[in-house]
Amino acid sequence: MFRLLLSSVLLLAALSTQAADGNEILKKVDRNLEPESYEMYRKLINIEPDGRRKEFVLYSVKKGRDKIVALFLSPPSDAGRATLRDGDNMWLYIPSVGKPVRITSLQSVVGGVFNNADILRIDYTVEYNAESMVEEKDGYVLALKARTNEVAYDRLKMWVDKKTVLPVKIEAYAASGLLIKTLYFKDIKDFGGGIRRPAAVETDSPLYKGYKSVMLYSELRKRELANEVFTLNYLPRVADLRK
Repeated sequence: MFRLLLSSVLLLAALSTQAADGNEILKKVDRNLEPESYEMYRKLINIEPDGRRKEFVLYSVKKGRDKIVALFLSPPSDAGRATLRDGDNMWLYIPSVGKPVRITSLQSVVGGVFNNADILRIDYTVEYNAESMVEEKDGYVLALKARTNEVAYDRLKMWVDKKTVLPVKIEAYAASGLLIKTLYFKDIKDFGGGIRRPAAVETDSPLYKGYKSVMLYSELRKRELANEVFTLNYLPRVADLRK
């Protein structure tokens, strides 16, 4: 009985240590992917099974760990739209409507495989806690659990390169254990200012067979931003930040 109890205690201690180590790695992943406050441009490409493509260009700014705004620059039909995420809350501003409307993390303002949680991604450490970490020869495998029920994916399995401490692949799962999508991080690029990260993220999903979405990053750089930028009242004026 004593041996069984001791084994259980040692196992719990090992798991606790793994989780702590996993969360430290996750913090490094967040900062290596991007600074806490920045601006950037992205091209989102949705590719259908027949090869047809639809492209969007977005200008984005982020402050802190959980506030991000994205402005649509193209196509012309979407230009001027803006999205705001503040923690778990998301809004879409459409100029012709004149006021922001609520959106959810699992919806997608661009269609395709990327959802709003992917497009308006905040720090992983805000949304997820590492339950375990396995060290391999060239990297780590993190098992992440959502901190709340508001998070788009209940669990993530993240492969992290040991040398760069950047993600290589992420599998996203529903609470049922269903694989929702896989994200692939590619083409590490030096953006300057100490930022060196994947310039491309691709995703596919068993729920959308034959479809693929790609996110291409450019002009990612540190920028200090006023708190006012991340409010509903500022959404009609996000374009002013580019001047």
